[in-house]
Amino acid sequence: MSLILEQVTIARPDGAPLIRGLTLDVAPGSVTTVMGPSGVGKSTLLDAIGGSLAPGFALSGRITLNGRDLTGLPPERRRIGLMFQDALLFPHLSLAGNLAFGLDPRIRGRAARAQAVEEALTEAGLAGLGPRDPATLSGGQRARAALMRTLLAAPEALLLDEPFGKLDMALRDEIRRFVFDHAAARGVPVLMVSHDPQDAAAAGGPVVALD
Repeated sequence: MSLILEQVTIARPDGAPLIRGLTLDVAPGSVTTVMGPSGVGKSTLLDAIGGSLAPGFALSGRITLNGRDLTGLPPERRRIGLMFQDALLFPHLSLAGNLAFGLDPRIRGRAARAQAVEEALTEAGLAGLGPRDPATLSGGQRARAALMRTLLAAPEALLLDEPFGKLDMALRDEIRRFVFDHAAARGVPVLMVSHDPQDAAAAGGPVVALD
């Protein structure tokens, strides 16, 4: 599963180019890091790949995932997972309910879905915490739960937008390793936006500087 960008250009609503002719090949299980100052277009690039480019912005070039041309596809058909700085867990659902929400619809039947959630909780080091309110979890537990919910949807690529920025230093290295190891184990290409050179160093993949 490769995520490939070919001569991707994004123009602002006023027509001025924000990103010019970007070409990338994100290999399965690898992490490519995009860095640059605020306002250079890093998050806008992720929006374009995910299918949620803001109105007025214009995209040209080609984006393919696993050989599929994503141009024109709505976000829900792109099979792309997203992670942000905040672990966006639904407050009205239990931890297990949050993970069940992300389940691949191809997993059918109550028993099969419950088993998939339990296995994900165990894999994330959260066994036995399924009934818990997400608000009672630690920052690290919420981050692991958010990743597992994303992975349960069986994405073919993962986009990370400053995902470790709000974690304290003691947790950051642990959660980085957790995310990168799980993506590598599943052969999922990862494109990460970050301001932190340590994120790029931990990812161990190519670094693209936007300016």
